[in-house]
Amino acid sequence: MTQKRLPSFSLSGYGANWSANRRIAIVTCAVAVLLAIAAIVSLLTGRGNSHQAPDTAAPAPADSPSPTEAGPPPSSGSGAVPKPPQIAEPVAYAKAAAQMLWSYDTRNASRDQQLAGMRAWMTTETTYADWASVSGQVPDPVLWSRMADQDQHATAGVTEGHYPSAFKAALADDPSAITQAYIYVVTVNGNQQIAWRKGGGGAEERAVTLAVQCRPNHDCTLAAIAPSVTQ
Repeated sequence: MTQKRLPSFSLSGYGANWSANRRIAIVTCAVAVLLAIAAIVSLLTGRGNSHQAPDTAAPAPADSPSPTEAGPPPSSGSGAVPKPPQIAEPVAYAKAAAQMLWSYDTRNASRDQQLAGMRAWMTTETTYADWASVSGQVPDPVLWSRMADQDQHATAGVTEGHYPSAFKAALADDPSAITQAYIYVVTVNGNQQIAWRKGGGGAEERAVTLAVQCRPNHDCTLAAIAPSVTQ
């Protein structure tokens, strides 16, 4: 018998109405980080999904300053959320972060546990962390409760990750621009498999663009979900 599809936890439908003040604040920081180029500033200030583009190599980070406090340290997961990996390469970390964001299990984690586990992946530098763009992807308490009633859960696979062409072009114009915050923009493509009680399920393709902070001699952390990038 065909099962009725429940609303799924994805990166495309939640958190669309963040405050203008929050976005403006992040824009101001991004201008100092990645040049005064509108295309690149937008990569670090909003949210959205992206389409696949060719995979390419990345500029390597090199130099390091001190983080400020914000939220739990990136050292432990919670509930069904895995611990953040110790990865110092932006594309590899972004791929792991996307897989984490596309996976959940309402059978083993409450909504609060899901959020706590996700926050552990975030940068502790408050200047660059856009927690609202990440936490806004989690369904509201009522919807999470409905999903839990049906034992809804999802796993994810990643097919590729790459630097969008606009980000690469800006870095080529001024390679030193990244050395203030070491925030890299990475697009990740993959898929999500959703299942629930009585054999219900389905699969969807996923794509997301992430802002990842990778300071030299430090593991990478997640800074934000970035806006749409098409190349």
